[in-house]
Amino acid sequence: MKPSSILLFTLKPLALLALTFSITIFTIFFSSPSQSTAGSNSMASRCFILWLHGLGDSGPANEPIKTVFTSRQLANARWSFPSAPSQPVTCNHGAVMPSWFDIREIPVTANSPVDESSLLKAVQNVHSMIDKELAAGINPKNVFLCGFSQGGALTLASTLLYPKTLGGGAVFSGWVPFNSTSSIIEQITPEAKRTPILWSHGTADGTVLIEAGQAGPPFLQRLGVNCEFKAYPGLAHSINNQELKHVESWINSHLESSS
Repeated sequence: MKPSSILLFTLKPLALLALTFSITIFTIFFSSPSQSTAGSNSMASRCFILWLHGLGDSGPANEPIKTVFTSRQLANARWSFPSAPSQPVTCNHGAVMPSWFDIREIPVTANSPVDESSLLKAVQNVHSMIDKELAAGINPKNVFLCGFSQGGALTLASTLLYPKTLGGGAVFSGWVPFNSTSSIIEQITPEAKRTPILWSHGTADGTVLIEAGQAGPPFLQRLGVNCEFKAYPGLAHSINNQELKHVESWINSHLESSS
């Protein structure tokens, strides 16, 4: 492929009974691998970025997202785009589809019921992925979780419940997937509370309402967790290039230097 090519990706998951969305990545400029230099890679830190997709989607369908992240600091990043297991989903009348955990209703509001049992099983799977990277030598503070919609809710839960301080958790159009009085909160360690959270949400989201997103920062503040919240006017239940470029800068600002 020629240097400085322009790509346009539109990723559309399976059609759902009650939940549809798209992820659109606009105008991505990049250079060919032959133009990379040893000098640019020497500026990069080893890091791990785990991307968790939304309901009904798949990991491979989201892989073009990583082409947006062109900064030299992320030249040595290892990405993972796992796929959720297929299981019945209550909000879609029990239809079987890729789902990290059960969702009781759509649209998701700040007061929607939650299924903490299936959520915790998904969290354990995410933690296993993180443990594998740490065992391979990755600095935990260079581990970043990112997720959209259901994947965003799982990103939040997995970040808060991991016993170590991670690089950060980026939530796109997500929600708090457990109750404020839940015993889950007692499992959040002081180390986990030091992991920063970036929360991005469209104001025109009709699937996970903006009120569900806006409930996140006050909840995290009460826990003592640092959260940056960014609302995107007119954005529906989707991710745009502006959000992705901001999370790239955010990750860069939290990277630990390689030893």
